[in-house]
Amino acid sequence: MQHGPAVRRRRLGAELRALRGLAGLTSSQAAAKVGWHQSKVSRIETGRSGVKATDIRLLLDAYEVRDPHLSELLVALAGTDETGTAGRHHWWKAYRDLLPAAYRDFISLEAQAGWMRTLETSVVPGLLQTPEYARAVTRAALGGLSEKEVDSLVEVRLARQDVLRADPPLRLSVVLDEAVLRRPVGGPGVLARQLARLQEVAMLPQVRLQVLPFASGEHVGLIGSFVMFSFRNIADLDVVVLDHLTSSLYLERKEDLQAYTEAFNSLQEQALSPEDSKEFIAGLYDGA
Repeated sequence: MQHGPAVRRRRLGAELRALRGLAGLTSSQAAAKVGWHQSKVSRIETGRSGVKATDIRLLLDAYEVRDPHLSELLVALAGTDETGTAGRHHWWKAYRDLLPAAYRDFISLEAQAGWMRTLETSVVPGLLQTPEYARAVTRAALGGLSEKEVDSLVEVRLARQDVLRADPPLRLSVVLDEAVLRRPVGGPGVLARQLARLQEVAMLPQVRLQVLPFASGEHVGLIGSFVMFSFRNIADLDVVVLDHLTSSLYLERKEDLQAYTEAFNSLQEQALSPEDSKEFIAGLYDGA
C-alpha cells in the first residue's frame, strides 16, 4: 500500500532527477556542486530520504533552475520547512511508536493542507470530536488497548484539532450523514454533548458543516466515507484518502480527483444548507 507522503517523496525525487538530467549532470557531479556525497542525491531521487527546503534550493541552483513556481511546488512536495522538519506539523512524532504508518501519513497531510473536504457516514470527523466521544470511538475501533494507549490516542486526536486554530486555519467542509448524528457513540449523554460541540464548531468561519438527512434518499456517498485534501497555492497535490480496516488508500490521479470532487459537490447540493443543518442538529440536541 502506498501512503501519501511516500508517494510525494517519490514524485519529488523523480522531478529532481529529471531536472538534473536536463542540466546534463550525473548524480556524482550534482553532489560535488553542492558539497554532498553522491549517496545523498541518490536517496533523495529514489524517495528513500526526506529533504530540507534549503537542500532543494541548493539543487535547483546547481541545476540553474530559476522558476519560483517550480521551486514552490518541489518544497510543497517535500512537506518540510528550512530546518528539515515539518515545522508545527511534526508534533505527532512523540507518538510515533503508537501510531500506524497510515495514520501518521494522514496526520501529516492534514497538518499541511489548506482545505479538507470530507463525507462521514459513520462517526463525527476526528477534528470535531469531543474527548469522550473520541475515547468511545478509539475503544470501539481498536480493541485490546491499555488505558494508557487509549489516553495517548485521544491526545493525538485532540491535538489534531489545532489545525482549525492555526494561522491560517484549515478550511473544513463536512457533509455528515444523518446516521452519524443519531448513532449513540459512548451513550446518549456523550452523543448529546457531541451534538452541542457540532453546534459550536458550525459557527466557525473556516468550517462549513452540512447534514445529509435520511429524507434525501439515495446519494453517491452510499459508497462510503472519504476525505479530500487540497494544499495552499498548489493545485497539483490534491489527494483523496479512503480508510479501510487495516490500511488507507491514497488516490492522486486526476481522474480520481475529478470524480471525488464532483461527488462531493453533488453531496453538498443534496445536503441541507449550513443554516438548516445547524437547526437540524439543534433539534436533535434538544431531544437528546
